[in-house]
Amino acid sequence: MHTKIRTLLILFFCWLLTVPAMAQNDTTKTVEMADGLRANGKIYVVVLVLVTILAGVILYVVRLDRKIHKLEKDLK
Repeated sequence: MHTKIRTLLILFFCWLLTVPAMAQNDTTKTVEMADGLRANGKIYVVVLVLVTILAGVILYVVRLDRKIHKLEKDLK
């Protein structure tokens, strides 16, 4: 029962985080910086840097999870 409530609370807070993003859905405004980056072809560099950072964080978390799992296994 405790895990169901916890899961629902997590889902509720995740939903709350998306509500402000939905309010920003104004298509009449354009982002000048993004247009400039796209025109110069630099947007691909930005995307590559973001993907590299995200991949690094994911690899770090997976590696940390394996180490924690190994330590828990050794304690038993």
